Amino acid sequence: MIKQDMRFLIVDDFSTMRRIVRNLLKEMGYGNADEAEDGVTALAKLRGGSSDFVISDVNMPNMNGFDLLREIRKDPDLQALPFLLVTAEAKKQDIVTAAQSGASGYIVKPFTKVTLEEKLQKIFTKMQPA
Repeated sequence: MIKQDMRFLIVDDFSTMRRIVRNLLKEMGYGNADEAEDGVTALAKLRGGSSDFVISDVNMPNMNGFDLLREIRKDPDLQALPFLLVTAEAKKQDIVTAAQSGASGYIVKPFTKVTLEEKLQKIFTKMQPA
């Protein structure tokens, strides 16, 4: 898939954070992004079939990022979606939970465009067939 065509879903209950991530993606050449304010909304949008990559906060009302990730990994139509978890806390248990739940990557706020770009590149590299 061509980078510019990749469709991102940014999931965060804080609209400013969604806007920051959207702008960073745009600066990196990814202009196609949708937003959801929680995991419930995100799951509905994903089941509508419109995203290629999920960037999700961990702490949200209704359905947090870990629960969203688990639901995606259980769904045969969605389980292969790359999923980058974003959190304000670098707790070891959260990192372990993210890995055990099947996260493609993990990033701690605040982060820079360079950090986000590096994480995305690592995930894209893992996605390439050997």
